[in-house]
Amino acid sequence: MASETPNPPFPIKTVVVLVQENRSFDHMLGWMKSLNPQINGVTGSESNPLSTSDPGSNRLFFGQNSIYVDSDPGHSIQAMYEQIFGQPWTQNSASQNLQPTMQGFAQNAERTQKGMSETVMNGFKPESVAVYKELVAEYAVCDRWFAAVPASTQPNRLFVHSATSHGATSNDTKKLIEGFPQKTIFESLDEEGHSFGIYYQAPPATLFYR
Repeated sequence: MASETPNPPFPIKTVVVLVQENRSFDHMLGWMKSLNPQINGVTGSESNPLSTSDPGSNRLFFGQNSIYVDSDPGHSIQAMYEQIFGQPWTQNSASQNLQPTMQGFAQNAERTQKGMSETVMNGFKPESVAVYKELVAEYAVCDRWFAAVPASTQPNRLFVHSATSHGATSNDTKKLIEGFPQKTIFESLDEEGHSFGIYYQAPPATLFYR
C-alpha cells in the first residue's frame, strides 16, 4: 500500500499584497453589503452634514453613484482630523479629548473644493467594480478596515512595509529622500530564506529606506 504524502508544513505558497491609492472601505466595497448582508458595509442611511456647526445644515446621504473619481479629497492628517472629529484641526481642538463622530467628511470636502462633498458621499455599485465583485464573491472580506495612521499616502505605505512610519505623518520630501532606518518585512523574509518580488507603477515606497 502506498504511503500517504504528508501535508506540506506551509500550504500557502504565495502571498500577494496589492497596495492602491487612498480609498475608504465604504467607497470601494461598502455597497457589497447588497450582495452579502454579513459585510459591514453601507445601506444608504449613512449621512454627513455640510456644516457640523449648523444644527439646520443640509445632510448628504451616502449614495452609489461613483463611476470615476478625479478629484482628490483631503488626506493630510489635519484634513482627516476634521473628517473624523467633525471640527477643523487647530492646536486648541487637537488638545481636546473629542469623540470621533465621523461627521466631518462632507464639510471637509466642500471646504477643499466646491461640490466635492457629493464625491466623498458616494461609493461604487458592485457592477461598477466587476473585479472586486468577483473577489468578494469568492474570498473573505476584511470589513474592519482602518488606516495605520490617519494621514497621507507615504506614512501608510511605510506601515505596510515596516509596521511603523517612524513618526512620519505626512509626505515629507526631505525625510523620504534621507530614508527611514527601520527594518522592513522584506529583510525578515530574506533572513528566513523566503523569496519576494516588488512590482510597481510609480517609484515604490521601498526606496525610502536607508
